[in-house]
Amino acid sequence: MPAEFTSLKNYYEHLVVDLVIDLADQYPLLTEDHHPDVACVALNRLPPRYIRHQVDLAFHMTEKERGENEQLIRDAVTYAFEFVQARFAMRARR
Repeated sequence: MPAEFTSLKNYYEHLVVDLVIDLADQYPLLTEDHHPDVACVALNRLPPRYIRHQVDLAFHMTEKERGENEQLIRDAVTYAFEFVQARFAMRARR
């Protein structure tokens, strides 16, 4: 019987999506249609961290590592919003 692989996921995915939703109001030029693009750009800036359960990685992190991770995610999402917004503004000028 083959192993079950559907439980594999990137640790950062839901954290990035949650932060994109939280910060969206700060970027009013972007619509909800842009938000998945923002999440993709942010996720591509983060190292892949694949887990089966959300607690797998969080359980093994120190408070310092958690704080560093939060900042890493925030920096990636902020960069992504700025990047997508700049691309959108360039296209709008054409």
